[in-house]
Amino acid sequence: VQLQASGGGLVQAGGSLRLSCAASGRTFSSYRMGWFRQAPGKEREFVASISWRGGSTYYADSVKGRFTISRDNAKNTVYLQMNSLKPEDTAVYYCAVPHYGSSRLSALGDVGSWGQGTQVTVSS
Repeated sequence: VQLQASGGGLVQAGGSLRLSCAASGRTFSSYRMGWFRQAPGKEREFVASISWRGGSTYYADSVKGRFTISRDNAKNTVYLQMNSLKPEDTAVYYCAVPHYGSSRLSALGDVGSWGQGTQVTVSS
C-alpha cells in the first residue's frame, strides 16, 4: 500500500490544521488506519487510529478532546482534524496501516506501511 500525507504547516498555538492521507494499492476500506508523530529528539509515538468502518477510534491521551480522526472510504482517504494546537504538538506526522491481515495499530511494531510524513509546527 502507498500512503501520501498532506496538510501540514505552520500555525499559532490555539489554531487548527487538518491532515489528509490518501491510500492506494490495497483495498482501503478493509483495514484500520492511523496517525503517528515524531517530535525532534523523541521517539515516534501513536496519535490516533480508526477502524475500517469508522465506528471505532482510539486516541493518545495527549490529544484526546482536541484531535479527531475520520475516514472517507469512497475517497480512500483518512483525516486528522487537529484543534487547539499546542507547541508540544510540533512534530512530523505519519499515516500508517497495520501489517496485512492485522487490525492492531497502536504501537510502532504494529505498523506495516508508513506514509512519507508531513511537518506540523505550532508556534507559541
